[in-house]
Amino acid sequence: MAEKNILSEGISLYQKKDFTGALTFFLSLPDDAEADHIELAYYIGLCYAKLERYDDALLYLEQVVTADRQAQRVLQCRYLLAVIYAMSGRKKLADFELNKLLETGYRPAAVYASLAYVAWQQNDKDKCIEYYKKSLEIEPENTTALNGMGYVLACEEKDLTKALSYCKKALDKNPDSAACMDSIGWVYYKLGLHADAERYLTQAHNLKPENAEIIEHMQIAQVDVNGK
Repeated sequence: MAEKNILSEGISLYQKKDFTGALTFFLSLPDDAEADHIELAYYIGLCYAKLERYDDALLYLEQVVTADRQAQRVLQCRYLLAVIYAMSGRKKLADFELNKLLETGYRPAAVYASLAYVAWQQNDKDKCIEYYKKSLEIEPENTTALNGMGYVLACEEKDLTKALSYCKKALDKNPDSAACMDSIGWVYYKLGLHADAERYLTQAHNLKPENAEIIEHMQIAQVDVNGK
């Protein structure tokens, strides 16, 4: 009970999506606090991940994967590690973690969607599409897979009508997602609907003003709209 009392305020803040407040609380606990240090590392790692401070998140999530005895928590952290590894260009580490997760049967649709992302980063386009298809076979409404498949099809200009359908479904399910807005904007650009493209890409940029990929897409669309 003591552990729950010590961490409960921070956990409550985390559950309310106040990740900065939760992180501040967890980091303020004294070293000699009567808390489960693995559970504390778990929540600190989650907070850093939510705040997109990925290098800091890795330090704590790796502790959980190495030392925690709660299987579900380990699998969750392993998945987060894989995603962070993929986003930071550590493809082999991401591949290793994701394949370990597949062996356990953990969230296969999400794992295949992440493997697709890694394959895309490695420029293996056929494997990327194959993984997204597997993800959608398991979970047809998986937002990450829908958005990823639509974006990849748009980039490859393979089936823009289908790409638009995938991206619309993803955005309908996650209307506040900058990634989904960026993808549908990019599909509209590929379709030659530049005004629609600029509208969605601008919305994505407003949500994620420092995202390099969104900035690049928006600039390309603006050039064609303005004729410069």
